[in-house]
Amino acid sequence: MPIHITDPEDARISDYRCLTDLPLRTRFEPPNGLFIGEGRLVIERALRAGYQMRSALVDAKRGDEVEPLVGDAPCYTAAPNVLEAITGFHVHRGLLASFHRQTLPDWREVMNQARRMLILEGINNHTNIGAVFRSAAALGIDAVLLTRTCADPLYRRSVRVSMGEVFALPYAYVDDWPAGLDDVRAAGFNLLALTPDADAMPIQQLPTQMRRRPALMFGAEGDGLTASSQDLADTTVRIPMQREVDSLNVAASAAVVCWELCRE
Repeated sequence: MPIHITDPEDARISDYRCLTDLPLRTRFEPPNGLFIGEGRLVIERALRAGYQMRSALVDAKRGDEVEPLVGDAPCYTAAPNVLEAITGFHVHRGLLASFHRQTLPDWREVMNQARRMLILEGINNHTNIGAVFRSAAALGIDAVLLTRTCADPLYRRSVRVSMGEVFALPYAYVDDWPAGLDDVRAAGFNLLALTPDADAMPIQQLPTQMRRRPALMFGAEGDGLTASSQDLADTTVRIPMQREVDSLNVAASAAVVCWELCRE
């Protein structure tokens, strides 16, 4: 039975408060072991991936509609103006859910079960993280490794932009960075550092032996990969540009390179 909420300060819906306040949510969600899913498709994919729902918060008009999706978790409903007062934005999809996070595996375990990987360093934009995960899942990447300086893949915007594909790919954090890259190479991966540098090898010219087990390294917008991580790469590669364009957005670059190396 849905529980109707009329007071935005109701303690029962504290998981959903001020969802547009990034610093607040960053301090609140990971330490409390939760994340927020938005929209039916994302929530269905989270459930399919085995994430346990804590609660749901929905437009009052959709309470009966989504009750089967919620299962045994509390289902809170509210009028649109109350939803906006709680969350800080107009909940146009009409459906939010809070989930328990899962314990991430050790990054070496993730690596050892993969054939093709992405390694992300310092990508702190949630939209880019979500887009990279979506492209990686669609184009044949098996896993993603991240540095602790990357944005949270389970932040609401990351999850939404990825269309829930952050749940489809195993991922983990490499704590001993960049020294851990030596372990990646020792596991049989070819470390390929993406850069717009004109001296780097065009991606389409990468020899066959370096395509067999690629670990594609991407850095943040602007700064790119740090010098210390590039120094540990087996080679640097680039996407050839036309019309004097210097580079692509990191999410677009990841899509191009994933397609090139997974198109067998």
